[in-house]
Amino acid sequence: MKRILLLAALISSFFVPPSSFSAQPNVLWFVVDDMSPSFSCYGETLIQTPAVDKLAAEGTKFTRAYVTAPVCSTCRSALITGMYQTTIGAHHHRSGRGEMKIHLPSDVTPVPVQFQKAGYYTCIGSGLPGQDNCGMPFGNGKKKGGGSRLGKTDYNFEWDPKMYDSHDWAEHGGKPFFMQVQLHGGKLREGDEKARVAFKQRVIAELGSATDPQKVTLPPYYPRDPVLLEDWALYLDSARMTDLHVGRVIARLETEGLLENTLIIFMTDHGISHARGKQFLYDEGAHIPFIVRGPGVMKGAVRDDLVMQIDMAAMSLAAAGIPIPATMQGRDILAKDHQPRQAIFAARDRCDETVEHLRSTRTDRFLYIRNFLPQRPHLQPNAYKDGKAIVQTLRSLHSEGKLPSISEDLLFSSTRQAEELYDYQADPFQLTNLAANPDFKTELESHRAQMDRWVKQSGDKGPESEAMYDSDMVEYTRKKNPEVEKNIALMKQWARDGK
Repeated sequence: MKRILLLAALISSFFVPPSSFSAQPNVLWFVVDDMSPSFSCYGETLIQTPAVDKLAAEGTKFTRAYVTAPVCSTCRSALITGMYQTTIGAHHHRSGRGEMKIHLPSDVTPVPVQFQKAGYYTCIGSGLPGQDNCGMPFGNGKKKGGGSRLGKTDYNFEWDPKMYDSHDWAEHGGKPFFMQVQLHGGKLREGDEKARVAFKQRVIAELGSATDPQKVTLPPYYPRDPVLLEDWALYLDSARMTDLHVGRVIARLETEGLLENTLIIFMTDHGISHARGKQFLYDEGAHIPFIVRGPGVMKGAVRDDLVMQIDMAAMSLAAAGIPIPATMQGRDILAKDHQPRQAIFAARDRCDETVEHLRSTRTDRFLYIRNFLPQRPHLQPNAYKDGKAIVQTLRSLHSEGKLPSISEDLLFSSTRQAEELYDYQADPFQLTNLAANPDFKTELESHRAQMDRWVKQSGDKGPESEAMYDSDMVEYTRKKNPEVEKNIALMKQWARDGK
């Protein structure tokens, strides 16, 4: 309680009275794909990220920000509404894409629509005219000479494309603008061997050097295999390239005289795409950078209270003087009367063809995870993840019996514990499950009860119907991928077996 009161006092000291704000500031979001807080201002020592570091120095850095869903479409469905994806029924990855559609509850309105109604010019793109979300000349890739320049949306519900006026703020005509800069982030390193080599050459050309794989520090459950080391080095280089793009957007705002009247929020849509990262609720998948800079925001401040990506919606509306809907679950964490949360929650559900059901509660010290399908392995078959060289390498080492025991236990156990409890401050990689430890019985029961209350009070929609699954799988089977079809059959068999 003393910690919460101290944080409340600090938040009050960070607050600048609204009278110092310019009328209706611009609002700009950086939303980056597949990236953990791998920036030097967050403690990464192997690379330098001066643009993001400068944002933190000129604004407020949140050290304990987490997503409510560790995969693209579900996280983005939540952040654009300020609602838990489990509440609005958008919690299954790439759902509502078949004949059966998902519609938002009548009292939930996407944030861009609310900005439009308040007179804002709404846009979503790369933030750099003529460049795509990879920082490359537009049309340099598959869509030569055409294609939409709108940035990534990936929402699981039905929405009107007219809620975005353009891909860029250039034609805002004097109106305040709401801009989302959508960047490829950790996905820059992905692709076949040829694509990875080309990316590394680009890094050297633009930044002078590439990160040395031998100097990389991996989480303790990943073996120091050459494939994994090279991938992690390229991932850090993707953070450097992201930083370069961010710096160029900031420079454009400054050149156009817009910077000082623009609220900027920098975040990612979840952590690194890896075997225990993206799609999972451990820190590697759920912990994100979150930095806020702009009118009324304290400079050089650091906050360690628990916040979520859905807070970005409420905070942005408040900065623009737009009333926050009473039903919105995100909070204006910059408000003078903001009370820090004692717990935050997250969920992982079906990802592509792979059925999953995970929920988590995170408090000041502990992370509690409930596995609703404990008879299934951690790394269930999934065509998307199994197509990655890093996962293929891990599976190969596993089949050859060459993985260390910690990797076997955490990545390849055939079943999981129904409950997991970690002292994530003392155990930052979540290696030791305390759920069966009698010394932590009180904490386990407390977090279990918090989870039960949240599921009920938030209206968690839970597993999808078989009809909805079948509807969405039509979109996957159209690609005629035998592995996907095999996995769908396995998911159905496991469900029949009660697994």
